[in-house]
This record gives sequence, C-alpha cells and structure tokens, in this order.
Amino acid sequence: MKQISDLTTNVLFETEKGYSYQCDVTNSIIINFADTFSTYKIQEFLIFQRKVNSVNILDMLYDLSDQSDAQLIETTKRNFSHKLNICEIVQLRELLNGTKFTLNLHSMLCDILAVNELA
Repeated sequence: MKQISDLTTNVLFETEKGYSYQCDVTNSIIINFADTFSTYKIQEFLIFQRKVNSVNILDMLYDLSDQSDAQLIETTKRNFSHKLNICEIVQLRELLNGTKFTLNLHSMLCDILAVNELA
C-alpha cells in the first residue's frame, strides 16, 4: 500500500493555483486549490465540477453591483466553501476541467489497453 506522502507524486493536473491527485487508498480525488484541500468521490467531484462550470462569468462581469464581485462556491458536504472572485472561479474551473480531462483520458487509455489484451 502506498504511503499518503507518496500520493502527491501522482498528480493528475496542476496549475499555478493548485493541483489535483487521485488517492488509490481512499478511491477519491483530492483537490488543492489556493492552499485548501478538499476530497471527493468521483461522483461528488463531477457534481462540483459542473457546479463551478455553471457560474455565469459574463453576468458577473456585466453586473456592476458589489454583490457580483464574488460568488460563494460550496459543495454539498462542505468539503469546499469559499467566496471566490471572477479570477479565482476561472482558475478553479481550469483545475477542475483539467482534472476531469486527465481522468477521461486515463479511462480511455485503460479501455484501449483492455481491448488490445483481449485481442
């Protein structure tokens, strides 16, 4: 079994503001964004990723009120609860979308290898 400290070397995706990795021990995805760690099962991660992507950045940009300067982003289990400005939302989107892309790519490669092993 891997040591917890070894898991950070298996980074799925990394940006200037954070990184993500998959924990084989707990079968979860760990997100470090702006020095805040949050852990998700795959379905929770996908829900969180869709929620962040659903924030309408254009509405925030065109709305001149003070309330539109930041938006509260949180998950159902309160793994992540922060009021983020527009730039931080875009950075979090980049991290989450990159992580999802990496997971999809890994899944596709595993499927191809499995088919090739059967042939």
